[in-house]
Amino acid sequence: MPKIFGVALLALVLAAASPTPAVAKESAQSDHIPGRYIVTLKDTAVRGDADTAVDAAVEQASSMGAEVKHVYRYALHGYAASMSPSAAATLADDPQVLSVQPDRWVQATAQSTPTGVDRAEADLSPTAAIDGVDTRVAADVAVIDTGIDLDHPDLNVHKDGGKNCWLGMLPPDDMHGHGTHVGGTIGALDNGTGVVGVAPGARLWPVQVLSPLGWGSTSDVVCGIDYVTEHADEIDVANMSLGGSGTDDGNCGKTDNDAMHQAICASVAKGVTYTVAAANDHADAKNTTPAAYDEVITVSALADFDGKPGGIGRPTCLSDQDDTFANFSNYGSDVDLIAPGVCIRSTYMGGGYATMSGTSMAAPHVAGGAALYRATHPTASPSVVKAALQRAGSLDWTWPSQDGDGTKERLLRLRSF
Repeated sequence: MPKIFGVALLALVLAAASPTPAVAKESAQSDHIPGRYIVTLKDTAVRGDADTAVDAAVEQASSMGAEVKHVYRYALHGYAASMSPSAAATLADDPQVLSVQPDRWVQATAQSTPTGVDRAEADLSPTAAIDGVDTRVAADVAVIDTGIDLDHPDLNVHKDGGKNCWLGMLPPDDMHGHGTHVGGTIGALDNGTGVVGVAPGARLWPVQVLSPLGWGSTSDVVCGIDYVTEHADEIDVANMSLGGSGTDDGNCGKTDNDAMHQAICASVAKGVTYTVAAANDHADAKNTTPAAYDEVITVSALADFDGKPGGIGRPTCLSDQDDTFANFSNYGSDVDLIAPGVCIRSTYMGGGYATMSGTSMAAPHVAGGAALYRATHPTASPSVVKAALQRAGSLDWTWPSQDGDGTKERLLRLRSF
């Protein structure tokens, strides 16, 4: 179980399923959800009419007594269902099935949030054009999280877009706070009140994968990625302030039957740039997913209290050293950028505002930066977006401080975007 720091980082309590056997064993001490599985079909099974193949697989599962919860058609082909272990084992032996992965619990854990817009120099970006006049960045960003406060006056929330994967009959309205906070850092309106985001007015797509208590499942997260992939022609960037145990198999999850990794790879291939939190365990991010995946932009957290370099800011909501690597942040070769993530003020549920900390707060700064780039480079691929953000990054922060590796990551800098 990840450490709990308060109310900020969303941590996925999950691990990749073992490739042999196709159904991993469940135990009372594991994070598996008893009787729930994610079934992924082989590519050979869906050649031709993929929808028909998926529908046939769902019908087969239903005939075996399975209760299907989600059907996946875009990021991967398959479904999530409740069923008996014997039914799961039977499906795992089906020649059309790639894997049967136990569903797992996901949980919100955290710290608590930035002067980050100033420190990332988004206020100097000609595309952001932060001047108190409500102009809006022409980009769409999905927030895969606890939902978003759909009526927050300081956010441009897509009124007809979004999905609730946690409880499908409800709108993806945030009753936890985390997702709304993330959304504000990405795109709070430049309207002279409240706060302003990195990419002011960017259209936000609320994709709820966690309950109001911060709990959900891997299948819910894959449902969210599947939805984003379905709308890849509209969504430019997706932020996942999520993290938990797992590794990158170097094969887009096909070797270790990691459905979430497979889904992200498919979504990235459709052109969606993913930004993710490195997690808050002050450990190597290589053992945390989705942070370990090469296909995403993994973000660690900087402690910054005054929005300026130099290390002279006085600590505010947390005790840390100004302009240094945050003392809770994960590190390692999988980290692609560092961004402000300590004592960040942003929007919150109920139309309000709150201050929180964590790599959950760092990642949406980069999501906003990616949105700025896509607004002026609408055909840029995720790899091009990542390279542009890294190339523009600054090394003007105090190091090594709390950084646990030998690499000084580039700090998000957006003045040229």
